[in-house]
Amino acid sequence: MKDLKEKLMEYEVVIGLEVHAELTTNSKIYCNCATRFGGEPNTRCCPVCTGMPGALPVLNKKVVEYAVKAGLATNCSITRYSRQDRKNYFYPDLPKAYQTSQQDRPLCTNGYLEIEVDGLLKKVGIHRIHIEEDAGKLIHNESGNNTLIDYNRCGVPLIEIVTRPELNSSAEVKVFIEKLKAILEYTEVSDCKMQEGSLRVDINLSVRPKGESTLGNRTEIKNLNSISAIVRAIEYEAKRQIDEVKKGRKIIQETRRWDDEKGVSFPMREKNETVDYRFFPEPDLCPIIIDEAWLNEIKSSVPELPDERKNRIIAEYKLPEYDANFITGSKTLADYFEKAACKSKNPKAISNWLMGDLSKKLKENNVEITNIPVTPENLAKLVEFIDSGVISGKIAKQVFEIMWVTSGDPAEIIENKGLRVINDADEIRKVVIKVFEENPKAIEDIRKGKEKSIGFLIGQVMRKTNGKAAPDIANQLIRKELDRYFDS
Repeated sequence: MKDLKEKLMEYEVVIGLEVHAELTTNSKIYCNCATRFGGEPNTRCCPVCTGMPGALPVLNKKVVEYAVKAGLATNCSITRYSRQDRKNYFYPDLPKAYQTSQQDRPLCTNGYLEIEVDGLLKKVGIHRIHIEEDAGKLIHNESGNNTLIDYNRCGVPLIEIVTRPELNSSAEVKVFIEKLKAILEYTEVSDCKMQEGSLRVDINLSVRPKGESTLGNRTEIKNLNSISAIVRAIEYEAKRQIDEVKKGRKIIQETRRWDDEKGVSFPMREKNETVDYRFFPEPDLCPIIIDEAWLNEIKSSVPELPDERKNRIIAEYKLPEYDANFITGSKTLADYFEKAACKSKNPKAISNWLMGDLSKKLKENNVEITNIPVTPENLAKLVEFIDSGVISGKIAKQVFEIMWVTSGDPAEIIENKGLRVINDADEIRKVVIKVFEENPKAIEDIRKGKEKSIGFLIGQVMRKTNGKAAPDIANQLIRKELDRYFDS
C-alpha cells in the first residue's frame, strides 16, 4: 500500500463500477420459478428460464417496480417508455445464447450518490440502472477437466447499476458500495448478501498521468463479492497498471479474474465492447410504459433512506455522528438499535454495545443481526441494570455472554447466577481488610506517594468478590482504611 501511495504521486486512478444486485422478488424475471438461494442443482428452472425453443417470457411487473424504486432512491430520472433488448453472447451458463437486458432505453438514468471520504464530499454520477436476467452458475472441478452447470440462478432478476468513471481510489469505492448497499437494503429491493452472490461488483479501472484528461485503456475485474476483495483488487490492479505504463508497455483492454486467496488478478479474455454483443430489441416482450399514477405509487413506497435516518437518529437519540453513521449503515442494525433505544433511557449505551460486544459477536459467529439470540428488549434491560447499579460493567459482559448462548432474560440470569453488585459496606469492608493483610507492599508504596497502588488494591477487592463489589464503595472503604493505617 505504501508503494502504491508513492506511485499515486504521479498517476491518477479512474474507476467506474458495474454493480449487479439480485432483486428480492419471489419469482424470476420472466417465469414463475422460485428465486430462493440454494436448493438442489437444476430444481428451480423451467423451459422459459433455460431458454428452450418455443418458450415465451412474461415480464414480472414487480421487477420493474423494484428497479424504479432503486432509481428514485439514487436520484435517477425514470424512463417513461422503456424496452428490453437481446444481448447476444455464447457462454454455457446461459443456454439460449443471449441475455435479455436493456441497451438504449434503460429504466433509470442520470442519477448520483454523494459520498464523504476524509471529510470531503463528492458526488458520484450513476449513468444508468437497467433490468436483466441473471445467468446460471458454472461449477469447475478441482482438476479443471470438467465443469458442471446449475441453472437455478438463470432468470433471477437483476438490476445493473452503472456509475460514471468518477471514482479515484479504493477508499472512495468502498464508501460508495457501502452506501449503495445500504440504500438497496433500506428500499428492500435486494437483500445484498454478497456471500450469496446477490450483490456483485465489476470494476473498470484505468490509470493516467496526473493532469491528463484522456482516459487510459481500462481493464475490467469481474464478479467481486466482498468489500475487502473490491479494495484489494483495486489496489493491486492500480499498482500493476502504473508499473506497466512506467515500463513503456501498453495496457491491454481485457477482462480479468480476481483470485482473493492469492491476492492477484489474471487475464480471462479481451474486453468485449457494446458492438460485440449485437444488441437488438427483444421481439417477445412488449415495451415498458410507466404512467404517472404508477410512478407516484412507487414514489410513495420509497422509505426513509440511510442519510435521512442518520440525521433523525442524531436529533432524536442525541447520538454522535460517528455512532449514527455506523448504526444506519445497515437497515437491520438500525432497526435493532431503535427497538432497543425506545425501551431504554440510555441510547448512547445501546449504541456502545452495538459497536462493541455485539458487533464482535456477529463477526466471530458469522451471523446476521436478524438471527442473534439477544433481543433488543433484553439488551435494553441489561443497560438498565448497569445504569441502576444492579450489576457492574464487568459483570454485564458475563451476563451478555450467557444471553448470547441461552437467549435468556438478563434479570433471570442475574438472579440465578447471584451476580448482583454487593452494596453492603460491612461485607465489602471485610474483604478490604483481608486485601490489606495480604498486600503490605502496596500499602507501603502508597505511603511513599505511589497513588497507582490504590488501583491495585481496588482490583484485588474486585477479584475476591468476582467483580461484584460496588467500585465506589470499595474505593471509599480502601481510602478510609489507608487513613487509619497512616494515622496509627
